[in-house]
Formats: sequence, structure tokens, C-alpha cells
Amino acid sequence: MEYYDLYINVKKPAIGLYVRQGAGLPDFAQKDRDDWAFDGTAAGLELPPNVIEGVAADGHAFRDMD
Repeated sequence: MEYYDLYINVKKPAIGLYVRQGAGLPDFAQKDRDDWAFDGTAAGLELPPNVIEGVAADGHAFRDMD
């Protein structure tokens, strides 16, 4: 089973960023790394299919957390 790490944007908590477990923040988020807080790991079965597809295609996926 695949697992995914969730990072929440502390300035905009409604924005979540998923990556494969252990991958860390993507390069584009590194310059603002203090804006992203690790919020845990989820099993792929717990996530919507579009998140899993986004991570597979791009290495990351955003999710509206509201």
C-alpha cells in the first residue's frame, strides 16, 4: 500500500500538499519551506483518487482542506 505525507500551508490552512511518504517538500516549495508544516501520513485508501493520480503524475498534489 502506498502512503502519502501531508503538508499544510500555515498561512493558508485550507491548502494541503501531498507527496509520497518520505519525499519531502517539492523543489518549488523549498523557498517557502517555513510556510509548510508536516501534518501526518495517510494511506492511499484514505485519499480521493485525484490526489493519488496527481502525485503519480507530478510528484505532488494539492487538496482543498475545507
